[in-house]
Amino acid sequence: MPKVLRIINRLNIGGPTYNVAYLTRYLQPDYETLLVAGTKLDDEESSDYILEKLGIGSRQVSEMKREINLSSDWRAYNELKKIIREFKPDIVHTHAAKSGTLGRLAAIHCKVPVIVHTFHGHVFHSYFSPLMTKIFLAIERYLASKCSAIVAISDLQKKELCYDFKVCSPDKTVVIPLGFDLDRFTEDIIEKRKAFREKYLLDDEIAIGIIGRFAPIKNHDLFLKAFKKLTQQTIKKVVAVLVGDGDDRTKLENLCSELGLTYGNGKKKTQVIFTSWIKEIDVALAGIDIVAMTSLNEGTPVSLIEAQAAGKPIVSTNVGGIENVVLPNETAFLSESGDADAFAKNMLQLVDDNDLRKKISEKGWAHVKEKFHYLRLVSDMKELYKRLLH
Repeated sequence: MPKVLRIINRLNIGGPTYNVAYLTRYLQPDYETLLVAGTKLDDEESSDYILEKLGIGSRQVSEMKREINLSSDWRAYNELKKIIREFKPDIVHTHAAKSGTLGRLAAIHCKVPVIVHTFHGHVFHSYFSPLMTKIFLAIERYLASKCSAIVAISDLQKKELCYDFKVCSPDKTVVIPLGFDLDRFTEDIIEKRKAFREKYLLDDEIAIGIIGRFAPIKNHDLFLKAFKKLTQQTIKKVVAVLVGDGDDRTKLENLCSELGLTYGNGKKKTQVIFTSWIKEIDVALAGIDIVAMTSLNEGTPVSLIEAQAAGKPIVSTNVGGIENVVLPNETAFLSESGDADAFAKNMLQLVDDNDLRKKISEKGWAHVKEKFHYLRLVSDMKELYKRLLH
């Protein structure tokens, strides 16, 4: 049985974690997998329950952290080399930036036969200074030249990697979209909606939810500013629901005060609700009416895939791979990044038109049910491994 060493930055709640978990579990018995992960950030919710539910474990490399630190990165690199020598994998498959750098360098040093890397996003814009971006590009180009294959999670990402940033060659790059357990978003919807809305004191309000870590790249500021404009343009009762947490929480609460928006944690009626992290995101989506995203950059946004599986209309900025995930003007209304007026206008369309919300909702499930299902992900990856090994 071929062995796969699968390495990921950290096991936080998000698309990469779900995907390494599904691949680790469902590539059995054809492939034996050891899952290795770094340390999650303090402001991120643990995703241990995802692995526990699937009956799989992981090995932690505590020195592999998100931030760049030459000392800890060097120790993590040496720990990965040690794991490779012990496990003797036929394939090393890395996921995301930090683990992709350290894991591939370790695999190259140890002469692993097959090296694969998945770009779940990239750091080539909206993250670092022009100088740092050039350095990261040079590193990625070198590492890609040593890989057996590069996995892009969308056609747009392949275009950016191969043609816009010239990180890797098209013949070495394969598109394998992410995959998820989407059936849970179609089950017991009435009961889930009732439970969520009772918990957060929602009656007949139209709830607009935004899901994700409170960090600058997610640009929650734009969402709150657009929501404020919405409250001034509609007579409908609306409430903003922020699902997540992070370092920017105090900043966002202060912005609510500046905008004259009441906020709280759902214990009393307010215009903005901070729920913190919610593990049962299918319950949250059942209770929300519209899903928003205001990111400055995205690879394949999981919350929008899940929103469509739950039959929720979407309002989003048009960045990164979002157009590869939604159907513009069919399952989602998109606007340019930073345009609060356009974002508010798109929310207003959905808030004021019940029939439009229903029409858009019905198209979501049909769009994602096969394209982003985990069984398709596992099948595609199995075929790639088989080809590379032979």
